[in-house]
Amino acid sequence: MVMDVWRIRLPRRGDLVGMCALALAALAASTATIALLRAGIHVTYPAPVYLLAVLAVGMRYGTIPAVATAVIAFLAYDFLFVEPLYTFTINDPNEWLNLLLLLVVAAAIGRLVALQAAHAEELTQRAKETQALFGISRALAESRTVEEAAPLVLNRLADATAMDRIWFALGPSPAEERIIADTSPGGAVPGSAWQVVLQRSPGDEPARWVRMHVATSPARRNASRATFHRVRVEAPGEILGSVWALRSREESEPNRSETRILSAAADQLGQAVVRDRAAVEKTSAEIARRSEALKTALLDSVSHDLRTPLATIRAAAGSMLDESVTWSEEDHREAFQAIDAEAERMGRLVRNLLDLSRIEGGALKPELEPCDLDDVVRQAVRRARGNPSTRIVVDLPDSISPVLVDELYLGQVLANLIENAIRYGGDDIRVSARELAAGVVEASVEDDGRGVPEAALPHLFEKFYQAGAPGETQRRGMGIGLTVVEGLTRAMGGEVEASRSELGGLRMDIRLRAAVVPPEASPSAVPTPLGHPA
Repeated sequence: MVMDVWRIRLPRRGDLVGMCALALAALAASTATIALLRAGIHVTYPAPVYLLAVLAVGMRYGTIPAVATAVIAFLAYDFLFVEPLYTFTINDPNEWLNLLLLLVVAAAIGRLVALQAAHAEELTQRAKETQALFGISRALAESRTVEEAAPLVLNRLADATAMDRIWFALGPSPAEERIIADTSPGGAVPGSAWQVVLQRSPGDEPARWVRMHVATSPARRNASRATFHRVRVEAPGEILGSVWALRSREESEPNRSETRILSAAADQLGQAVVRDRAAVEKTSAEIARRSEALKTALLDSVSHDLRTPLATIRAAAGSMLDESVTWSEEDHREAFQAIDAEAERMGRLVRNLLDLSRIEGGALKPELEPCDLDDVVRQAVRRARGNPSTRIVVDLPDSISPVLVDELYLGQVLANLIENAIRYGGDDIRVSARELAAGVVEASVEDDGRGVPEAALPHLFEKFYQAGAPGETQRRGMGIGLTVVEGLTRAMGGEVEASRSELGGLRMDIRLRAAVVPPEASPSAVPTPLGHPA
């Protein structure tokens, strides 16, 4: 069942009583004034005094009450002041003319005053609408999502429309809607057998409130003494949700100003929902694009970094199998060393990939225990000294404290840092350590190469980031070695930092927690530091 609720509304009981009281008071005051004017100063025709009563009623209550007041004034003057007195009979034609002019002028003045008052009220309402809609637009513009802005929007709507409660819900139908924001959060939504739905027409035609009957259980229907007002939130070709408002049944329906505010707010919320959807879709598309680019870069880097050692191993093995070539014992040793070095390089690549996946999956579970930093550094340097073109100098104090680390993780960190310095540094590499305050030990790996630009230092630990020296165009590595270094170091409770080296190249500092070792558990002898150049 549907019916139109736009209709001429009669004044409410409170307005009707006030209107009658004002009209009677104004007419009584005007009658008394006319009587004084006639008796005191003998004014011949004081009837225009009644126009003041018509003005007062017209300014407050509009055209119809003003015209009614003019008719009553006409009759009152005829009855009280026109011969013969106290009758509605008029003997003098001049009096007829005067009274008729009084009636016409009073009605016209009442109409003009009522129009002016209505115009002033309309301007006031428009100003309130503009202020309310500006606040709603500002809340939506300053918020990142519609869910963040919705509470502010609803509070402004409640103030501007004098609704008892307003809530905003998203869903294709009322049964499927999910409440996003509510001016009375946590309160149960009452039921009602009637809903007043705003029907908006295309073009400039005004919207209309239409009363619709919905199926509701008698218990819920009788529990609510308020009228449900629903404004659909729509996008082109789609219903996104609704703005719901409750108002007591004793109150009147929303006026045109309140209707415009509710309609405009629903439109802006719909645009905000569409905007959020577009932002999510754009973000998803960008994530997919970057993921695809990262996959491509990873496959390209892995294939390149695996091809190089495989080619070296295959070439060395093929040459050794060639019976036409005479190999000395030294040649065999060099070939085996090359195969071992390239196999170690491939193993490190695979370990980095596995470590990276564990870091991103949060699966790192280090086994922290006191560890002699000198032993771990010695092993990492020994594995890296297969490159005869690079000198590695180790500078560790004799009294350096043990560190609380996972020995395997620390070895991988140092191996990655030294390999990075060998590949991209100069001829000299220095590995050093020192003890900082507050139980922290700092180990450093630095080189004398060209380093990286200052702007690249904060990004060196990002996945797949490759920072070459200015003007460098040759292919670099995969860009995951330093990412693994940072992940493993943080897993052990430490931190890593990149900076310029005093040698001229790049310096990598890893800060680790010093281990508290009981005196009986301390090492019986301090290993001899590796202080000689390779």
